[in-house]
Amino acid sequence: MIADLHSNPALFTAIMACFGLMMGSFLNVVIHRLPTIMEREWREQCRELMGLENAPNVSGARYDLIFPRSQCPQCGHPIGALENIPLISYAALGGKCRACRAKISPRYPAVELLSALLAGAVAWHFGFSWQAGGAALLSWALIGLSAIDFDQRLLPDAITLPFLWLGLLLNLFGVYTDLQSAVVGAMAVYVSLWSVYMLFKLLTGKEGMGHGDFKLLAMLGAWMGWQVLPLVVVLSSVVGAVVGTVLIVFRFRERSVPIPFGPYLAAAGWIALLWGEGFTQTYLQWAAGA
Repeated sequence: MIADLHSNPALFTAIMACFGLMMGSFLNVVIHRLPTIMEREWREQCRELMGLENAPNVSGARYDLIFPRSQCPQCGHPIGALENIPLISYAALGGKCRACRAKISPRYPAVELLSALLAGAVAWHFGFSWQAGGAALLSWALIGLSAIDFDQRLLPDAITLPFLWLGLLLNLFGVYTDLQSAVVGAMAVYVSLWSVYMLFKLLTGKEGMGHGDFKLLAMLGAWMGWQVLPLVVVLSSVVGAVVGTVLIVFRFRERSVPIPFGPYLAAAGWIALLWGEGFTQTYLQWAAGA
């Protein structure tokens, strides 16, 4: 089986895409529930800080990524196994709840499809290797972070910090870059962005970006090293400026409403993971010729 996966890239790509579909279904749960879990934890911490340990627990019943089982947010209908098959169930149900016929957000199948496409892309790019496995995990993490940041303007430490350490662990064995580049990438980016943040806040009295953006970019630095980070910053800034302008011009978002930067960092980081070295070499050759 391993020999077949090595010699048959199409088979490995198809298998990874199928795993991506299943992971996309789980990511929908993470995107929906993790902000609520974080809010409940914050409320519990506030109770402890205020000395209200004996007061009724406002968090209520158990609520995590496993329990309770998925259900329709409109009528509470429990979602069975046959209603939870990635893409197929959404199409079979016509995008509506089987019980109350309320519309199901198209983002659920979109996340599943995107998870499959990115997993298939990294499988095809890296082949059957540790690089492909790690890149698939990173791709799924970036999807979850982007969706949560877009909805809540949050980049949860529960995702960014474990993946920062995972990137360092993989590069301890030189999977994507050498360990020194990975450590310098994580440290230098966090310190530099924090410095820019503090300077902007001192000059304007406003926060230009959230602390989660520092951690996300530091996470990307731990995976790819400091060498590709200028490319990530430039790509994310250009894409963010273009998309933000379009959202404002066509009134999809008011000018006064902050636009999350996490999705643009995530997209730029994923592109740099696959093609960052090629982009950098092309730019250096162009600059030398110019």
